[in-house]
Amino acid sequence: MSASAIVMLIIAIVVVWGGLGVALLLLRRHPDRPDEETQA
Repeated sequence: MSASAIVMLIIAIVVVWGGLGVALLLLRRHPDRPDEETQA
């Protein structure tokens, strides 16, 4: 593998796992709760 391929692989991994981590943090702070009014 060339150096540019390794750099692109690392960037892709950081983007995917970083996005997953940010999504988990946001859901932990503001969990999606179903509205009680709409389920009646």
